[in-house]
Amino acid sequence: MTQAINNEQLMLHEFKKLSANQQQEVIDFIEFLQYKAQKDVVEKQSISAYEAAQQWAGCVDSKLGDLSTNQALSECTDFIS
Repeated sequence: MTQAINNEQLMLHEFKKLSANQQQEVIDFIEFLQYKAQKDVVEKQSISAYEAAQQWAGCVDSKLGDLSTNQALSECTDFIS
């Protein structure tokens, strides 16, 4: 904890020595780092369409299997009018 306080004090001390433009650049960079961290979290939470639809898997019992991987069934046009 002491190290964190020392880093915070050091950053504030050094920040105060910067010009207004440089301080704004530091603030912009901090906001960029926060955005990047948020984006990384969202990307890690992303799921596939299959995972999103998993709760409905098996709700229709057609015995056809997975149409996306069954080439013979994917070419069938009997059901299209």
